[in-house]
Amino acid sequence: MNRIVAILGMFVLLLSGCQSDKKNHKETPKLQVSKPIIKDTIISKVYVCQIKSCQHIELRALERGYLQNIFVDEGQKVSKGQSMFKIMPNVYEADLQKVKSEAVVARIEYENTKMLQDENVVSKNELALSKAKLDKANAEVTLAQTHLNFTNINAPFAGVMDHLHVRVGSLLDEGELLTTLSDNSKMWVYFNMPEVEYLDYMTDTNRQSLKQVQLEMANGKLFSEPGLIEIIEGEFNNETGNIAFRAVFPNPNAILRHGETGNIVMRLPYKNALIIPQKATFEILDKKYVFVVNKDHKLEQREITVAQELPHLYIVKSGLKESDDILLEGLRRVQKGDKVEVNFIQPKNVLASLELESE
Repeated sequence: MNRIVAILGMFVLLLSGCQSDKKNHKETPKLQVSKPIIKDTIISKVYVCQIKSCQHIELRALERGYLQNIFVDEGQKVSKGQSMFKIMPNVYEADLQKVKSEAVVARIEYENTKMLQDENVVSKNELALSKAKLDKANAEVTLAQTHLNFTNINAPFAGVMDHLHVRVGSLLDEGELLTTLSDNSKMWVYFNMPEVEYLDYMTDTNRQSLKQVQLEMANGKLFSEPGLIEIIEGEFNNETGNIAFRAVFPNPNAILRHGETGNIVMRLPYKNALIIPQKATFEILDKKYVFVVNKDHKLEQREITVAQELPHLYIVKSGLKESDDILLEGLRRVQKGDKVEVNFIQPKNVLASLELESE
């Protein structure tokens, strides 16, 4: 009986030893590895924008009165100086005739007084007083003529008018809004840039080349004409941390209108960018890492800093060299210090496969 128990005990020990050997023996995985690629590339920065006419004004009545005529229609193109509105001029015409008559009387009085002064009948002071009355009468004529002219409202520049706020027969008050007028020959496009990106833009040695931008319209298509950054405002918005830029776009076909929205697309060239696939990275507490395979085929965990993001790719600012071997797959199945077998993939082939995935 004791002999049987001893034999069973030895069998159990042998079995547990085999299982322990199986646990301790870990197969070395064969995983895809590649290197970063050095390549010139272009980054597209996109900023939400507002599109404004280079001139956009309100046309208002300069005199009080009934609106007699409207010579234009909503959405119409008008030329500089073209008649747009006419306020009933009767009262202002009567005022003009009145002050013109008074000016004639003042001139006659002045001429008579001058004749008398030439004969020393009246003093020079009386002549000066007569001359002052004449000047005042002439000034009142000019003022009345100005008021009459204000009953004709003409286009101050060539442009496109908006909808009408009044109709024929309306009693207008001085300063009442009639319509708005937009010069759309060129458009001012405003967009905001964060402080960090503003500093990068201002310190870029190739800043002149960055001034040319494109406009992505609301339908997702690029506007046919390139734009040029002309103005940067003087102050940052303390609430948003942004500063406003203004780009100007020619608008020869009048496609763009005041009040539209879109996106400004700024293309930033990167020379000799160090590029890796996004799938080769993983995050720990908002920091990005890659696994680098050292000369002993063991994994090292390396923190990297990303300069820019591309579709499926990162441009690495620091943490990697062109000669480093980086792990492309199985990142969740391994940990630092693990030994791996290398299935090396040429960087250009990795890039080509990512481009095919994005199509």
